[in-house]
Order: sequence, then C-alpha cells, then structure tokens
Amino acid sequence: MEYVIAGLCVLGFAAAVYRLRQYRAKYEGRGLFLPWPIKKVSAGEVDEVLAPGELGPKIESETIFLPAINVLGGISDRETWVLCAIASKSKLIFEFGTCTGKTTYLLARNAPADARVVTLTLAPEQAPAYANAAGDSGRDRRAALEESAFTEFFYSGTPVEGRITQLFGDSKAFDESEYAGQCDMIFVDGSHAASYVESDSRKALRMVKPGGLIFWHDYRGPNRAPGVFRTLNKLAKELPLRHIEGTTLVCYRAPLR
Repeated sequence: MEYVIAGLCVLGFAAAVYRLRQYRAKYEGRGLFLPWPIKKVSAGEVDEVLAPGELGPKIESETIFLPAINVLGGISDRETWVLCAIASKSKLIFEFGTCTGKTTYLLARNAPADARVVTLTLAPEQAPAYANAAGDSGRDRRAALEESAFTEFFYSGTPVEGRITQLFGDSKAFDESEYAGQCDMIFVDGSHAASYVESDSRKALRMVKPGGLIFWHDYRGPNRAPGVFRTLNKLAKELPLRHIEGTTLVCYRAPLR
C-alpha cells in the first residue's frame, strides 16, 4: 500500500510540474520544456529611450496613449508604449495591417509633426485577392479578412488624418520599391498566415533604412499564432531578432552602413 501511495504522489508531482510548464508556456512566454528560440530582451536593450531611469520610465519615453479596451486586433498597453516611444523619433513609419486604425492613429499622434505614417490593408471588396498558400491556416485567413472589413478608421476625421497615407491591397502584391531603404520604423501586423508573414517580412527588410527598426506582433508560441512563430524562428536563423519581454513583439534593428 505504501508503494501505491508513493507512486500516486510521484504521478501527482509530475502532473503538477506539467501544469506549471503549461502555465509558463501560456503566460510567461516559454515553451513547455525549453525557452522559445528568439532571445528575450528588455525594452531598454532595444532602444535607449525605452531604458528606465533612476525613478522609473524616462520622461523622454512619455507617449500619448489609449488603453487596449474592446479593440479588434489590438496591441497591449506595454506594446503601445514601446511602439509609440519609437514613433516619436521616426519620420517615416510603415504599417502592414491597418485593422481598425487605432495603432495607426497612435503612431501618427506620437510621431513628429512632419512625420508620415503609411498603412496597408485589404479593402472589404478585395477579399477575393487574399492569396492563401499551401500550409496556411484557414483560421488565419478568416481572421485576416475579419480585420480587413473597415472603410472608416479610428484616425478618420482626426487632426492626424492628413499625415496618414492609407493604402489598400493585398500585401503580397504590394510593390515596396518606393519605400526601399526609407523607413525609420515598420510594424508588421497583417495576416498571421505563414506565407504572409514571410512575404511581409522580406518586404519590410528591404524597406527599412540603416539603423531603422522593424517590429512584428503576435509572437505567441506554436499554438496561438503558429504562422508568426514558425516564420520568425526561421528568420532568426538569418538575423539577430529579439523578443521584447512582457510583450508579443519581436524586433530587428537594421545595421548602419
């Protein structure tokens, strides 16, 4: 009987460890058994403006802000702070995936007065142009089309609308040559299907200027956004990508020439 009880205790302990690992995978950004492939860093390691001062966040990182409440496809408050603090130092910002336009608005609101934000989305009537590829998830296609249902955006009618260029079209068909080597900051948050993440990433790498930053959203692990996770892990074998702790953002700074 003692052996049975001991065996049950061991099994119970093993089950508890497994549940803890599941919890860490979901809430702490780790795999069940190993850390995720892309190195996790603090926001301050990405850019000096995001580094803390003696009393907390630096005044230079102050941003104009709206909370992440009831927003389709939105980003977290911490992610908003990271992106908007970088936008405050950027003259040309490009966004793959407009959705409601809330992030677009905040990027423009925090950017310098002479900055421009260019954002690309699929218009509702362009849904048939969505180019699904072998291996892409039907769930990702449905989510992308749901987030491409807008003709009016959060920024519409606001004072920053004139500094925003809204492009419509499928990002795979987008000709990025006009922006090659020009963008201070790029935010990749379009379709999470692997083929789209790959296409958008390759275009972003051609568009970013030396010293500029690319951010990707939704690095959430192998189950929650597998197309993003697999594609960025693959790209990390070529480039020094970094996962910003406390967020689902992955970033890359283009080298200075």
